[in-house]
Amino acid sequence: MTVLVALGANLLIAVAKAVGGLLTGSPALLSEAAHSVADSLNEVFLLAALRRSRRPADRRHPFGYGKERFFWSLLAAVGIFVMGGCFSFFQGFEALKSGSEESSSGYVAGLAVLVVSLLAEGASLFRALHQVRKQGGAGGLRDPALRTVVAEDGTAVLGVTLAIIGMALHMITGQIVWEASASFAIGALLVGVAYWLGRDAREQLIGRAADPESSGRIRALLEAQPEIDSVEALLTMEIGLDSTLVAARIDLVPGMDSEEVEEVAVRIKRSVAHTVPEADQIFLDVTDAAAARAASREDGTADDPAATGERGGA
Repeated sequence: MTVLVALGANLLIAVAKAVGGLLTGSPALLSEAAHSVADSLNEVFLLAALRRSRRPADRRHPFGYGKERFFWSLLAAVGIFVMGGCFSFFQGFEALKSGSEESSSGYVAGLAVLVVSLLAEGASLFRALHQVRKQGGAGGLRDPALRTVVAEDGTAVLGVTLAIIGMALHMITGQIVWEASASFAIGALLVGVAYWLGRDAREQLIGRAADPESSGRIRALLEAQPEIDSVEALLTMEIGLDSTLVAARIDLVPGMDSEEVEEVAVRIKRSVAHTVPEADQIFLDVTDAAAARAASREDGTADDPAATGERGGA
């Protein structure tokens, strides 16, 4: 619903800004029109992410489709950069080059469109922030779709404010440089947001570890088990919004037979899933720690992070 509200607002605002920008020739208004078009396209990407990421696991994708959200969020970030940021810079350069002037009616029409846009963007931002509070505050921003909507609406409110200031100063001073500067500022804002969103989506796509708190709870639980002599490695990876893969290499106490090992493994997996609900893919590798260390020294992999689990949030 939050994405649909944002999509509806951005489509209406994009049309209003585009018509107003073409009639008045305002570079700041045209930059904001490009911004809203990019946001509208991104909402379509996010709707695709929400729909496709819910598909159940199958033979080809045994861990499910949770990373679809990260992929489409990355495309949304690219869209913000290309369609919003680059076009805003282009409009700023064109304004300085042409030095166009606007009529009084053009200023009034442009400012009216921007004020209405500010109200609509503010309402969409309020809806997104309400959704964040419903999903646990800052923790709700783990959802890449919601995070993207909040970032888009926040930058939209700030971008419209910059456009209003630039157009107002242009009207007062008669200097086009103010609107051109507003276009440059909007472009820089969009590029910065696109970089932030893209970097976060990239980390999740290539396999980001679970947050340190969850990893710490899992390790503490494993070390507290009387049957576990030591936890040799703990590897975690987010494979979806509410899905985390956990792989632990453990050394059990001596003297356990195969049936006891099997019972202990089942109980430990249930305990980990209860402690960290998002840990729905849990794998335990029972190993002989002394033999493994001796083998590592012989083949020179004793300091390999893959062997120690240092990159798995341990």
